[in-house]
Amino acid sequence: PVSSGRAVANPQTGSPELRGHVRFLYVILFLPSQGKPRPRPGDLIEIFRIGYEHWAIYVEDDCVVHLAAPSEEFEAGSITSVFSNRAVVKYSRLEDVLHGCSWKVNNKLDGTYLPLPVDQILQRTKEMVNKIVQYSLIEGNCEHFVNGLRYGVPRSQQVEHVLMEGAKAAGAVISAVVESIRPKPVTA
Repeated sequence: PVSSGRAVANPQTGSPELRGHVRFLYVILFLPSQGKPRPRPGDLIEIFRIGYEHWAIYVEDDCVVHLAAPSEEFEAGSITSVFSNRAVVKYSRLEDVLHGCSWKVNNKLDGTYLPLPVDQILQRTKEMVNKIVQYSLIEGNCEHFVNGLRYGVPRSQQVEHVLMEGAKAAGAVISAVVESIRPKPVTA
């Protein structure tokens, strides 16, 4: 049906031609599996795993590039991969990387760093596919990797947050120890 000159966005109503157009637009604009806006090439994808976030960079046709453990025995992007000092750069369907987890487009550093031009991001990203890279949970994880590709700056706010919280906890412990060994005034 048409109302006030606008097509209704329900693909089950209206003429067959209108339903076809609406379905086409839905497929173009959204990933059917999660009803989210389709990422654009060069977008960073944050995947919410239990206990940590895995990161990937969107390339094209519902495919992403991400770091995975080099061994076939480990699931791509699994927590097990943090025990390896190497990772393989994989080109995969986003759906295959999700493993049922939720995700979002998260270009959160766009306000801090200017993203590289999309063609440069994609060229750099595609050149990395199937390469083995050094992996370090603290200095070179999947978040460092995708931020390096998008901004030219390998940074992990996930690690920065953990280190900051660890420093605060250590400071609290040191303060408590110093307070406990401080001489107390003698009272009569």
